[in-house]
Amino acid sequence: MNKIITVLLSLIFAISCKAPQKEEPITITPEDLDASINQVTDIMIHDIFSPPVASRIFAYPNIAAYEIVAMADDNYTSLAGQLNGLTAIPSPDTTNTVNYDLAAMVAHMELSKKLIFSEDRMEMLRDSLYTIWEGKNPVLFTSSKEYGMQVADHIAAWMKEDNYAQTRTMPKFTVDADDETRWQPTPPAYMDGIEPHWNKIRTFVIDSASQFMPIPPPAFSLEEDSPFYKELKEVYDISNRITEEGDASEEIQIAQFWDCNPYVSVTRGHLMFATKKITPGAHWMGIAKIAARKTKSDFRKSLYAYTKASIAMADAFISCWDEKYRSNLIRPETLINQHIDDSWKPVLQTPPFPEYTSGHSVVSGAASVALTDVFGDDFAFDDDTEIPYGLPIRSFTSFKQAADEAAISRMYGGIHYRAAVEVGVKQGRDLGKFVVDNLNMATNNATAQN
Repeated sequence: MNKIITVLLSLIFAISCKAPQKEEPITITPEDLDASINQVTDIMIHDIFSPPVASRIFAYPNIAAYEIVAMADDNYTSLAGQLNGLTAIPSPDTTNTVNYDLAAMVAHMELSKKLIFSEDRMEMLRDSLYTIWEGKNPVLFTSSKEYGMQVADHIAAWMKEDNYAQTRTMPKFTVDADDETRWQPTPPAYMDGIEPHWNKIRTFVIDSASQFMPIPPPAFSLEEDSPFYKELKEVYDISNRITEEGDASEEIQIAQFWDCNPYVSVTRGHLMFATKKITPGAHWMGIAKIAARKTKSDFRKSLYAYTKASIAMADAFISCWDEKYRSNLIRPETLINQHIDDSWKPVLQTPPFPEYTSGHSVVSGAASVALTDVFGDDFAFDDDTEIPYGLPIRSFTSFKQAADEAAISRMYGGIHYRAAVEVGVKQGRDLGKFVVDNLNMATNNATAQN
């Protein structure tokens, strides 16, 4: 009996001496969100996602995280019922305390992992952050993680209904080689037209892919006094002038800064390989980060900015690609080589899809309106997004100025006619305004903070 009592007392003593569960606060920072978005961007570069697909990869994780923040913070309004087909996310289990910012980060990383190929790269970041957070407060981490996963599953179910999977099995774009007005694959890789069915992807805010259908391009004509031929010759003349000036040319520097083409092929002897770059959407996500850091925005406002910008850009790509494959216009490079100068090459490599309208112009126009709505007019910033690719910082007085430069860069690069950039940036701005006007996301308190 005495032995039993001794054992029981020993157990009681051991239990009483056991270290208490850690209950340190877990603070989620804007840098945590940036780390997730940066990792996704790096993975997209590695996996070579097309610009339209990349916009989808940015949008859904941001929305998932934002919806959790909106659940907890009256300064932000849920997007349920505002985005096409999105229903309210589930509420957390009231028996457990949840760190909503942590749950938002979980949802962001877990949903990002579902959207890329190199999942192990995303898991490396996720696991490193999970280890830190769990070490601070295991109970809070577990309940928050469970809720974040629940929301990620909810958004994933909505995401699966956007027709993306169906477009993977649709036929390739058919080139009409007998029609000189229509797009032809361009050197050096002569790739098929990418994402010809992107207009079938469910939109986020706009009513349909064709809602912001632009005016048609100038009527095709090779008559030297026609508006179309004058635009073609303008591309040729500008390219020759700035090429003679060399890398010191401001126009060449602008073209290179905004290139953002993940499909650049390099030929050396008999070897052809791709150089990897960010997409235009990734560049504007970088600008959103710059603005958030400059204003010292907290985690939630940073997420709000990323979410609004990524939604606008996702719809912009759907709108732009709808027009690209409707007008199916031939690129300047093809016509210049056929009718003006068979040895001419553009400053930038022509991307593999029809010309009109300019994707950079549409997307930049939309993103600039969304970010202006968050951070205000005349928001000056230094854009260091391209430093990892060996390009210097460029400075802008506003998001509008940056969008205008991104648009005209495509003509300097020799890959677009003037109409494609001027009409394209208007198309993007009109769409961006519609997104801003039709999304109720933040109260005055939220936009005034920081």
